[in-house]
Amino acid sequence: MLKNCFSSCPSSTRGNLLNSQKTVNMNSKKINSFLVFQKFCAKKNYPLYIVFNIELFTSFMYFVFMRILFIGEIVGKAGVFTLKNSLKEFIKKNDVDFVIANGNGTTGGFGIGKNHSIYLKKLGVNVITTGECAYYKKDIVQHFPKASYLLRPANYPPGNPGRGWGIYTVGDHKIGVIDMLGLYGYTRVHLSNPYTYLPELVKKIKQDTNSIIINFHSLTTAEKQTMFHHMNGNVSAILGTGAKSLTADGIVTEKGTAYITDCGRTGAFQSVGGLEPQIEIQKFLTQIPERSSDFWSEQYMQGVLLDIDKDGKSTAMQTIKYKCEVSADEKSSINR
Repeated sequence: MLKNCFSSCPSSTRGNLLNSQKTVNMNSKKINSFLVFQKFCAKKNYPLYIVFNIELFTSFMYFVFMRILFIGEIVGKAGVFTLKNSLKEFIKKNDVDFVIANGNGTTGGFGIGKNHSIYLKKLGVNVITTGECAYYKKDIVQHFPKASYLLRPANYPPGNPGRGWGIYTVGDHKIGVIDMLGLYGYTRVHLSNPYTYLPELVKKIKQDTNSIIINFHSLTTAEKQTMFHHMNGNVSAILGTGAKSLTADGIVTEKGTAYITDCGRTGAFQSVGGLEPQIEIQKFLTQIPERSSDFWSEQYMQGVLLDIDKDGKSTAMQTIKYKCEVSADEKSSINR
């Protein structure tokens, strides 16, 4: 198709075609922008060679696209260290505009402390979501109301410290982020029904922006898939967390909603949910409670990259598994 279009272009536009192809090859964000731009021009019945005009394409791309990085649950010291050594490089390579991370297991694998939340913000995370462990650390409870970047599940009781959603500015755009907890498998928390509350909350946020990302933290696949079908077409993305295992079912529907059952975890890959395997094995063998421990193995940052257009519709999503090399000296220093 490219060859046919090129040969049929007037000679004055061929230089623009070659330049635009060079631009498109720079990174995947521009490749996706370029493909959607082609479809846009086709719908408008523009001459084919106009599709390759570099100036028109560039202005269209930056007007339309916002690239979001969602990072799977950060688990323990290994997860924090992985983010420290990987995030800035990844943002630069992939032209990321906004970063959301689930921090439900950041401090010791269960919850997130105040200092860790501040540190993740300094590393480049714009919004931190949580889950059933939102209030596990004492110092975070008082910090929640002071930190607009830190979210607890929105279906906690209304008077609880903190906020369950927020609207954030990304360049000339706004994006809404909602943190929501599922109903099944959690014995220590019993929250209100997310299926009845979420549609009303989305209506409220749409008064300001159509770009809405939902982090649905749940233990069951069926519950997350049900929520996806419930909200398909009403939000930009429904991104699951809770299982700490990256799934291969990521899709973008015709209605413009991206979905994945679980965005995985950031930290030790050869582990039990980012934790020391032998301790977790002993728990099953003896049925005796024992404190879980941080674990070091191959370090990965997992999650998804999401492209959203000016109407709040997702146009592309890809899973990520970004390896972080950790030396013995670095492991030793962070464990002190």
